[in-house]
Amino acid sequence: MYSTCLFCNSDLGRNEVIEHFPVGRRLAFDEEKGRLWVVCRKCERWNLSPLEERWEAIEECERAFRATKLRASTDNVGLARVSEGLELVRIGRPARPEMAAWRYGDQFGRRQRRYYTYAGLGAAAVAGVYIVGPALGLYAIGGVGFLGQAPQLMMQGYRRAFGRVKVPMPWMEKPVTFQAEHIAKANLVSDDSELGWALRVPVSGKQFTPPDMPRRIGDPPPPRLAREGRRTIATFTGTEAVRVAGKLLPKINMSGAGKDDVQRAVQLIQDDAGGGRFFARQAHGGTGRAIKQIPKPVRLALEMSLHEDTERRALEGELAMLEAAWKEADEIAAISDNLLLPAEVDRWFTRLKRGG
Repeated sequence: MYSTCLFCNSDLGRNEVIEHFPVGRRLAFDEEKGRLWVVCRKCERWNLSPLEERWEAIEECERAFRATKLRASTDNVGLARVSEGLELVRIGRPARPEMAAWRYGDQFGRRQRRYYTYAGLGAAAVAGVYIVGPALGLYAIGGVGFLGQAPQLMMQGYRRAFGRVKVPMPWMEKPVTFQAEHIAKANLVSDDSELGWALRVPVSGKQFTPPDMPRRIGDPPPPRLAREGRRTIATFTGTEAVRVAGKLLPKINMSGAGKDDVQRAVQLIQDDAGGGRFFARQAHGGTGRAIKQIPKPVRLALEMSLHEDTERRALEGELAMLEAAWKEADEIAAISDNLLLPAEVDRWFTRLKRGG
C-alpha cells in the first residue's frame, strides 16, 4: 500500500478509522463509480487509488460519513470530519464545474496563499528597512538600496527552492533535476507522433547525458537532444511527454490561482474529451511560446486536463500505469529523505526501530 503523494512526494499520513485503507488524512470517494482518492494535505492534489480492495474501503467511508453529524455539503458533494481528524469527501453526481471547484480550488488556492505569503514577507522586509533605516544609518552606507531588492530576492529564492523537480528516467541511473530556470522555458510544439504534440525543455548538459542504462522491452524512448546556442534542449514525445509535463506543470503554476481563474480553466476544457487534444491545440497555436507565458487560465487548464486524462486512462484499465506512478513517488521520497540525513543518522534510526 502506497503512502506518498504522486505529485509532491510528501507523506500522505495515516488514519485508524478506515480499516481497509489506513492511508491519508482526507479521503474522497465516489461509491457509485467505485473511485477512491487520497487528498494530499500539503499540495491538495487528489491521488487516485489503484488498490483492488478499494470497494471495501469505500463502503467503510460511506458508513463513517453517514454516522457523523459534522457535515457540510452542496447538492452533490459533501464534507464530513469523523473521529481522529479524518476528513471524508463524498462525491455524488456533480457537474464538471462543481467537481472542479472541489478538486482544484483547494490546491490552486493553497499555492496562491503560499506564494503571496512569501511576497508579503519581502514587502514587510522593505517596509522595515525604510522605517528603521535612518536610525541605523543604512542610508549612509547604501543599505537601503540593497535591501530594497528584498521582494525580488525573496521571490527568486522561493522559485529556486520550490520551483525545481526531480523526475526519474527509465534510461538514467539517477532522477533528473529540472531547475526552475529550465522549467520556465518549457514549451509545447506540434509533433508527428500519436499525441500530436511534444514537450521541449532546456536541460543541464552535465546532468542530462545520453542514455547510460540498457533499454528494456516496454521502456519509452529517450528524448531527442539538440544544441541551441549554449543550451541543450530535450524534446519529449508520447507517454514520456505526458509524464514529464505532469511533473513540470505544477511548478509552472506554482503561484496558484483564485476561483475565477479556476472556473475559466474549467470552461476551457469543458468540451474537451481528453487532455491530449487540448494539448495538441495549444501546441499548434502556441508559436513556440513558453508555457509560463501563456494566459493563466490556459496554463491551469493544461494541468487540469492532463491530470484528468491520466485518471481516465487508469480507470479504463491501465492501472499498471498508476501503480508505477505510486512506486516512482515512493522512490523519489526515499531519495529525498536520504539526501537530507547523513548515513550514520539513518543507521541510528534503523537501530532504534529494531529496538537496539
